[in-house]
Amino acid sequence: FAGGHAQAQQGRPPVSTEPPTITSTLDTQLTIVEWEFTGAAQAMPEDKYSFAPSNGNFKGVRTFAQQVKHVATANDRFFDSILGKTPPAAPDEGVGSNGPDSIQTKAQIIQYLKESFALGHKAIATINAENAVTPMEKPAVPFLRTRAALAMFACVHAMDHYGQMVEYLRDNGLTPPASANRPPANPAK
Repeated sequence: FAGGHAQAQQGRPPVSTEPPTITSTLDTQLTIVEWEFTGAAQAMPEDKYSFAPSNGNFKGVRTFAQQVKHVATANDRFFDSILGKTPPAAPDEGVGSNGPDSIQTKAQIIQYLKESFALGHKAIATINAENAVTPMEKPAVPFLRTRAALAMFACVHAMDHYGQMVEYLRDNGLTPPASANRPPANPAK
């Protein structure tokens, strides 16, 4: 990305300055999601990875670690499908969708997450104007039948969980990195 290094140093994800294409547009979206989501995952101390809110109606929600692993697992499923690989059987919304039990430590979880985003960039690199909205024979999610739909939904899905992770961070007195060093939304008068 042209200028990406300078942007990353300023606390923003790198964004391409090349003329946009369907591929670059989708990849830019994934880059932004990856930057915010990975930053939040890295910000939570390892001893808080087992945290789940309990003040309010939070019975049975995923822990912070499960939020991260769930997104990485879903990313793998979405992006494998874009690459034409047969995705594994759809996990239910319970424990099966929270990733492999063998991935436990913060370092392992972050690595699993980063690998899922790397797979995403690889998959998105295969999307172009000719195949973006061509229906796929066996999409990972039946109602998301095109590569573009899967790529966009992967971003939306991750950001849904990012919002939940922000709540977890703030419940633990932490500011999400993407929100740090910003002026207050409601300045005191």
